[in-house]
Amino acid sequence: MSRLDLWKDPWPLDVGQCPCDVHFTRFLAERGLSGQRIFHLGTGDHHHVGLQAPAGNHAVLGITATEPEYVSYIRLAVENPHLGKFYKVLFSDIYQINPRLLPEFDIVTLFHLCEFWSQANAPFAALDDRGVLEALSRKVRTGGLVLFYTGSFAYDAAARLIPDWQAGTGFVEEPGYESLRIFRKT
Repeated sequence: MSRLDLWKDPWPLDVGQCPCDVHFTRFLAERGLSGQRIFHLGTGDHHHVGLQAPAGNHAVLGITATEPEYVSYIRLAVENPHLGKFYKVLFSDIYQINPRLLPEFDIVTLFHLCEFWSQANAPFAALDDRGVLEALSRKVRTGGLVLFYTGSFAYDAAARLIPDWQAGTGFVEEPGYESLRIFRKT
């Protein structure tokens, strides 16, 4: 019987190793952005972006392929029902995402693009990393943003996708913020 080979361990908040979620929430606050519809790739067990959503009146749809992170989200939503108005988490391999099921977003974070592709899961994938980038960026409203994390261990691979993607989609690069690379849809 075939099974998805998914990441097993939950990811704690470790700003020294992976500050992208903290940089992102600071970016939102410093830019005075509120009420944003956000797709967030990689919730982490810390759920930092989702936990900050109520303060900014954001609607965050996170995705994780890590069972313990999904379980911790369920626990958060049960213990803090107010959070559920602002933060939802999908449990799915990002390569199986079906864009027809997704709404329009103001911001898409692809901090962990290119980190999870595996040959073991390839037969079950609907998209590869380029397909994920193209599909999710099509879900960004005009004037909306796509953000990348330059400190990702797979950022070199993601950075190689960006020039062709950018040329074909009408996104323009804006000044970065801390470890984040930012593109706006024109």
